[in-house]
Amino acid sequence: MGRVQDKVAIVTGAALGLGEASAAMLAREGAKVVVTDIRDVEGEAVAKKIRDGGGEALYLHHDVAQEAAWEQVMKKTLSRFGRLDILVNNAGVVHSCVPEEETLERWRRLMSINLDGVFLGTKHAIPAMRQKQPSGGSIINLSSIAGQIGIPDIGAYCASKGGVRLYTKSVALHCAKQGWNIRVNSIHPGYIWTPMVEHYLAEHGDVEEGRKATGALHPLGHVGQPDDIAYGVLYLASDESKFVTGAELVIDGGYTAQ
Repeated sequence: MGRVQDKVAIVTGAALGLGEASAAMLAREGAKVVVTDIRDVEGEAVAKKIRDGGGEALYLHHDVAQEAAWEQVMKKTLSRFGRLDILVNNAGVVHSCVPEEETLERWRRLMSINLDGVFLGTKHAIPAMRQKQPSGGSIINLSSIAGQIGIPDIGAYCASKGGVRLYTKSVALHCAKQGWNIRVNSIHPGYIWTPMVEHYLAEHGDVEEGRKATGALHPLGHVGQPDDIAYGVLYLASDESKFVTGAELVIDGGYTAQ
């Protein structure tokens, strides 16, 4: 216990799935957590559950594609907690579409959340983390195995997550060369059983059959659980990973090892 004791974390897209699990995990290990999302009812419930469990949490409505929203989240976080140590850029969306039928509107919407949101969060987190030198901070960007390999019917998602992967490395090098002690890493989940994956499978037919088929793609024989990723977030958020930056933490049941 206490692996991130008294650190302050922002977790985007924290109302459901990987974000919810990550926020809860960080809180259990002692962090003060700012839960952000556009799903206000679910987001408030996550923050309340953390508080009911003895933790400290604040929910903020937050559209990650809007710079003004990021400015407000940072302002409120610093006003409430006085510092920022951890940013988990988790918010993301996915849709299925082949390239010749994709629309520019849907492409740009996905990019605005999955890639622009990471850029904006990183842009505004760095100055906040620099205020507390030399302690620095940890920026954790949720990419995907789809940021490492191609998946035929989710080209926009692959492009966005590939962008997150390389943007992470660029910012990691920048922060290191500046001597700011701000570490920046990406996490690459395989298929994890979340509402987003469930919705994706529903687009392709029977959800339970899809779950079995998707699980079979992983050498371990099943899809992952949100806590499988939350443990990775916790490691990168903690001082245990103080020598880790610009890295790709792959948590995929062996999917990309094949």
